[in-house]
Amino acid sequence: MPRRGKVELRRIEDRASRHVRFSKRRSGLFKKAFELAVLCDAEVGLIVFSAGGKLYEYSSSSSIQETFGRYQQFMKAEREVNEGDVTADLDLNTIASGDDDSSSSNIKSKLMSIAQWAFEGNIDQLDSNELGQLERALIEAVRLTTSRKIAVKGGDGENVATVERQRE
Repeated sequence: MPRRGKVELRRIEDRASRHVRFSKRRSGLFKKAFELAVLCDAEVGLIVFSAGGKLYEYSSSSSIQETFGRYQQFMKAEREVNEGDVTADLDLNTIASGDDDSSSSNIKSKLMSIAQWAFEGNIDQLDSNELGQLERALIEAVRLTTSRKIAVKGGDGENVATVERQRE
């Protein structure tokens, strides 16, 4: 059986040939998505739009909307974590400048979110994303508490090094 040569990646000019190639490649892509879902027990969602604007979709779960909803939840959580890091840096600057009200309220809000996770369910039931969020919230709470402690003690370099050693 002869081997196929490398396919040159360029636009197919003939419209009929392009449509046939699209159909064959699309069905191969959907077959691979199905195989990935079955063999690896992965949740797979695939959305393809043809050049004519027709929608083709595949989902290994009950619906593409369910898979897309899960994706949106994941991205929202990731954005919140990333935005939390930026606001945490701003809060550290606020703490250093001595604005006690906003720093203590931020520490309280971080601790409240950690307590909420603790009361909502068993840690054994959290998935890797939720465990990562919990870990980042704990690290952030420790960082804010340490910064507040430094600010209260006067913020000299010796206290910073002592607090860092104690935390490790």
